[in-house]
Amino acid sequence: MTGTPGTGALCPRLAPGRSGLTKASFALVDHLRSVDKRRVRRLFGTVAETELRDIDDGLSRFLGLAGA
Repeated sequence: MTGTPGTGALCPRLAPGRSGLTKASFALVDHLRSVDKRRVRRLFGTVAETELRDIDDGLSRFLGLAGA
């Protein structure tokens, strides 16, 4: 995630608020990495359904699954 605005499907915008973010941010879909669930200590917030769809779309494109 970054606070620097990006463009395109690989950098969807995430709104502050219930997500736990304090300012508008952008998911860096092309910076994909795995994280062991045991390392996640607490929940910071939730992502809106529309934002999650945008992230899923970006991941599909990045991984070459779009249109498959």
